[in-house]
Amino acid sequence: MKYKNESIGKDEVTIIGVGVMLEGKLTSNGNVRIDGAVNGDVTANGNITIGENGEITGELNAEVINIGGKVTGTVNSKEKLVLEAKAQLKGDIITKILVVEAGASFDGNSKMNSSEVSSKSSAPLFTTPISPKNE
Repeated sequence: MKYKNESIGKDEVTIIGVGVMLEGKLTSNGNVRIDGAVNGDVTANGNITIGENGEITGELNAEVINIGGKVTGTVNSKEKLVLEAKAQLKGDIITKILVVEAGASFDGNSKMNSSEVSSKSSAPLFTTPISPKNE
């Protein structure tokens, strides 16, 4: 569903509870919390939180992502990714800020960038800003 006003739904939270299994893509204009299982990609214009019981097989895309459960797939976080103590991640990470708590498990590659993060970007990971000349 497309909204004319991008701010509609920004404060909403979609919850996939324990015992719920979702097959397919999940897209939200707000935040998403997953305590159940998702087999497919999850995209949120807000934040994604994976609870300790949450299991995801697919790509994650959001502003801030907190993982407390199991994720298999690429994780694209525009701002920050937090791997909580019981997190198990098998896949690649693309983010600006990475926080890994003691006990978390990560098997994959990580790319950190201070500019806009995109999995399809071919730009170099580290760039030097160019300042205009003073006249």
